[in-house]
Amino acid sequence: MSDREIVVEDLYKTYPGKVAAVNGISFHVDAGKIFGFLGPNGAGKSTTIKILTTLALPTSGHASVGGFDVVSQASEVRQVAGVALQDIGIDPLMKSTELLTLQGRLFGLSKAEAAARAFELLEILQLAGAAGRRVGTYSGGMRRRLDLAMALMHQPKVLFLDEPTTGLDPVSRRDVWREVRRLNRELGITIFLTTQYLEEADELADTVAIIMNGKIATEGSPARLKAAMGEESINLVFDSAEAAENSRFTLASMGDRLQLDRDTVRLYRSKAAEAIPGVIERLQQNGLAPLSLTLTQPTLDDVFLQITGERLVASENAKPASTRPSRR
Repeated sequence: MSDREIVVEDLYKTYPGKVAAVNGISFHVDAGKIFGFLGPNGAGKSTTIKILTTLALPTSGHASVGGFDVVSQASEVRQVAGVALQDIGIDPLMKSTELLTLQGRLFGLSKAEAAARAFELLEILQLAGAAGRRVGTYSGGMRRRLDLAMALMHQPKVLFLDEPTTGLDPVSRRDVWREVRRLNRELGITIFLTTQYLEEADELADTVAIIMNGKIATEGSPARLKAAMGEESINLVFDSAEAAENSRFTLASMGDRLQLDRDTVRLYRSKAAEAIPGVIERLQQNGLAPLSLTLTQPTLDDVFLQITGERLVASENAKPASTRPSRR
């Protein structure tokens, strides 16, 4: 077994008087891969990540991180795994160098080693210019990067990121994505990612698993999961609702289903790209000309909706990264 793998076998977690929060899940994250773990609220995501990071005990089953059992070898798991949870635990009155040096000392580094590692991480995560400032003056994106630096202080082989970009603006979110890719590609760190943003999972993950009611509902690469949806759509915009209505009748036999939305017709079918020439020819034969034509492939949002019956919507009340004192 690789020292960068995550292995989960028939894992259960049941709370007294409640149904199983985790109900017999199994999955395997290969070394050096990014694994996206998705699901609606209450599906079992948080419980799973707590078990894998030794913050909760399973009721039964087995899980190992980096080759170490999360129950019998919890201290070894903490040495090989870095954890950046959704709520950032950093003291706003301290400076980043102080926080990172303290984190390093807690993991057994000497004072000189911890200080050197702190400056190295601040350079890598583009925070060196703010090293002398109190963390309370940092933006949300800067605090996220600092929290990531703290998780990386002991050079982990596996990194757990629990909704790392919740509450960030789009630019800061992209900055975090870029750093996650770099850590994975350049350092070979295995990354376990939970997220509220399906675009994030699609962008970063090699494999995605969707958990529903404590069970793994589906698992695979984003490309494979989207391809399994089968249907692509040809979207045709017309200059009037009347023209769109006429086009819907004209194209009725060319798709698995059609949808009319005011001045837009959406024609759903497999291998939709191959059907575009025939669609245009049929419209021209009937004196109809769209203002625009686009081809849309299924998204992870479509997959999630099909599996769970709901869309994964990031909380509108997501707060900017907090500055709670650390409890690591």
